[in-house]
Amino acid sequence: MIDADIKGFFDTVAHKELKERLNQRVGDGVNRRLVSKWLHAGVWDAGQVSYPEKGTPQGGVISPLLSNIYLHEVLDTWFEEQIKPQLEGGAFMVRYADDVVMGIKRRTDAERVLEVLGKRLARYGLELHAEKTQLVDFRPTGTEGDGGTFDVLGLTHTWRTSRKGKPYVCRQTSHSTCTRALNKITAYCRKTINRPLNEQWEGLKRRTQGHDSYYGVIIGNSTAVHRFAYEVNRLWLQSIRRRSPCDGCGCPNPPAGHGHSGFRRFGIGWCRRRSC
Repeated sequence: MIDADIKGFFDTVAHKELKERLNQRVGDGVNRRLVSKWLHAGVWDAGQVSYPEKGTPQGGVISPLLSNIYLHEVLDTWFEEQIKPQLEGGAFMVRYADDVVMGIKRRTDAERVLEVLGKRLARYGLELHAEKTQLVDFRPTGTEGDGGTFDVLGLTHTWRTSRKGKPYVCRQTSHSTCTRALNKITAYCRKTINRPLNEQWEGLKRRTQGHDSYYGVIIGNSTAVHRFAYEVNRLWLQSIRRRSPCDGCGCPNPPAGHGHSGFRRFGIGWCRRRSC
């Protein structure tokens, strides 16, 4: 498996070549002009406005769409028409925006593809991230967890063995993804530490629903999803205890619909006293 990472893709993609790819796929001039205005929109930073000459809006809703249009010609078509016919074994490629994974049966073929991949991207002003791009020997082995691992789209892929003794690919929330999500929860709890508990709880629900909707549908990922829910509750209670310590069991009332038993479901007590 080639786990490829394009270095700073959304900051380095050339506007001219992106517009050329867009003109090939989009015939409506109104939409093309709208995208052009989006690309050349000014950026306000430290009281000054700058106009980027390359890159797409970081975090913009249109950036993944533009990257799919641009990389379709740069990678998808190139891989299907020029690379696969020259390989001795089977191969496939999975890509969403700038996240790219190539599965190649023979290691010698994979090494050749990795060598020319950097040259292909350089033709379009892009660069492979040397530290994050890796060649993984991803295949089932006799020992569980020894078949190599790689991360893509926030999921860590590893080989596991089923109860019937058959190998299968297990997908779980990656450690870095979970850490970033919990850091955002911590920042939210600090920001709203003095707000009413019901308001805090509603805010936490909105922030965790997206995580659960994406990672909760992955078969075999229930442990990571439950662990994330546990950590969210723990961080929230930690924040609540800072503003209202449990002296003489004078802890604040839990928010409506989320009583003491709701926290004990995750093995967490509302306060430090066993009687609470």
